[in-house]
Amino acid sequence: MEHERANAASRVKAWTRGRFGDVTVLVTELESALPGFPRLHTVVAFWNAEREHFHFKVFKPLGEIAEDDIPPRWYKDALRVALGLDCGCC
Repeated sequence: MEHERANAASRVKAWTRGRFGDVTVLVTELESALPGFPRLHTVVAFWNAEREHFHFKVFKPLGEIAEDDIPPRWYKDALRVALGLDCGCC
């Protein structure tokens, strides 16, 4: 089970780098406590060489994420986390 999760995280990291270039990627699967949300969802955070922070959420467990779930490259600016912003998701 843990080996499968590690493989899934590696795939998501590779797909994220494929879309957004040479970035440092953190992948986390979280349980939702909010009503109406899936029980498990995945948060992907990444940083570029300029230390800009970006993130997105996929409302699926880590093992169910497909490459098509990664946002397109042209959407990168919308994924940027503003300095000092506490979004509460990651």
